Amino acid sequence: MKYVITIGREYGSGGRYIGKLVAEKLGINFYDNELIDKASKDSGINEAIFKTFDEKKESLLGAGIGAYRYDMSLSQKVFLAEFDTIRKIASEESCVIVGRCADYVLEGYKNVINIFICASLENKIKRAIEFYGFEPEKAENQINKINKKRKSYYNFYTDKTWGRASNYDLCINSGIGLDESVNIIVAYAKMRLNLK
Repeated sequence: MKYVITIGREYGSGGRYIGKLVAEKLGINFYDNELIDKASKDSGINEAIFKTFDEKKESLLGAGIGAYRYDMSLSQKVFLAEFDTIRKIASEESCVIVGRCADYVLEGYKNVINIFICASLENKIKRAIEFYGFEPEKAENQINKINKKRKSYYNFYTDKTWGRASNYDLCINSGIGLDESVNIIVAYAKMRLNLK
């Protein structure tokens, strides 16, 4: 049985790390930045373009140019290439996919579990300083900017609201601990999918 666990996350919540550990515990593949490489190869679009537009909503200028020229903008092409790659991966293997609207892309698929990871601002700032090298006085502003971009991207490409609990099967505040968060997700997946 193939299954996919999608993880939406606030920046600084440890969502990527949690997803990686969940994949390791379940013995399945993990896709975050790895998805960019795969989508680039599958689509023939240069990887540098993916890195530029990955999880970023296009600007109004880019959207206007694309609409005026009756062509898709680069960010739309990147989104659709990632969309196709996510569906291809889901049809071929069990895995954990972080971000990239994967919960929306796989809507209606069997055996998909959608998770959202959040954290208190205090915990996000602490993690951003400790693991990502943010300057303490700028950390809150940078975290808010990144999360605003993620929200804008998700809300632009889906008909849902980023972070709204009703969009997910399980929401976890990683302030309980990263290992504890992993254990909860693994236990939920095993129960829900009848895994051993």
